[in-house]
Amino acid sequence: MEKDIMLGKATELLAKCEVVTLASITEEGYPRICAMAKVKTDGIKTIWMATGSHSAKTGHFQKNPKASVCYYAGCNSVTLLGSVTIIHDAAIRQELWQDWFIAHFPQGPADPEYCILQFEANQATCWIEQCFETHPV
Repeated sequence: MEKDIMLGKATELLAKCEVVTLASITEEGYPRICAMAKVKTDGIKTIWMATGSHSAKTGHFQKNPKASVCYYAGCNSVTLLGSVTIIHDAAIRQELWQDWFIAHFPQGPADPEYCILQFEANQATCWIEQCFETHPV
């Protein structure tokens, strides 16, 4: 399948998914995977997720920003490789705030425990419509 078509289908698939899995690397070098609610995306290049400033995954990304995101629907799936930046910027936290976050961050968008993980992909491995391909993104 042509690269642009494949990555377009991968972007459409991500738009359908509310939850992605995010892998960090532990201090011992093991992958640690968590299901995460997708907050916002920019194609498949950038995915934003909310988490706690003191969560295990945030600690992992402070030490090693390498990450992987995986998502699927039906028989199609995409695995992305890239890195995570931890965002504490008040304006971005406010912009990405969703009402249901209040259950996790009772002080609202200004809650010091609330932060954003910004994943930036550099490679996509896709299994879409029975085609298996890896492309840079």
